[in-house]
Amino acid sequence: MSAVHWPPDWQRVLVVVAHPDDESFALGALLDRFAEGGAEVHVLCLTRGEASTLGAGSVDLATVRAAELASAGQVLGMASTIAMAHPDGTLANVDPDLLAADVDRSIERTRPDGLLVFDPVAGVTGHPDHAAASVAAMGAAGRADLPVLGWALPQSVADSLNAEYGAAFAGYPPDGLREVTVERRRQRMAIACHASQAVPGSVLWRRLELLGDREYLRTPGAAPSTPTAPAAPTIPGASS
Repeated sequence: MSAVHWPPDWQRVLVVVAHPDDESFALGALLDRFAEGGAEVHVLCLTRGEASTLGAGSVDLATVRAAELASAGQVLGMASTIAMAHPDGTLANVDPDLLAADVDRSIERTRPDGLLVFDPVAGVTGHPDHAAASVAAMGAAGRADLPVLGWALPQSVADSLNAEYGAAFAGYPPDGLREVTVERRRQRMAIACHASQAVPGSVLWRRLELLGDREYLRTPGAAPSTPTAPAAPTIPGASS
């Protein structure tokens, strides 16, 4: 992968995530910033989120969540949103070559200047699906010689979430992160599109509260500091 200059002057961005709502709850403010800067942003979601317990009452949760993704993409000004149909909850068990091929095709279609993913170490949240999506994206980026930015959390935020919710977020010391000032109005509008997942009081909302008007990025594999996270199970709503 090529190096990332800061701030990245990317005119086309490919975002690779595991679940519908990852693009909004996690990356929404960053995607809004790219779009507001004139970038063409494309979202590739590798599952349809059918395994989420938050929307268990839905007759066809996969269809509902794919539609929510499309609506959120419109709010955020995305150029395209695509939801694949790999199995939610077991993405790490899917042949990595199949996942990588999906990302390869998206790169060929969108011709991005760089990729935005969840940091691959524990997928930020501790959810194996998030890590699997990021690893597939990084492999494809490496083959295409494209830079990658990983969304990450400061250690202090991860520690607070883990203590309050028994979650398994991975965090980094400040010297391993780049701080980005963001505006969350449009992100919150996009989150509202995910009605099946936007449960009041969940860890997802608390994370936004702790982050305030800041988000954090790193170049995966380039930071000198090692993230830490407790060996705790991911809880419902921590990753969707």
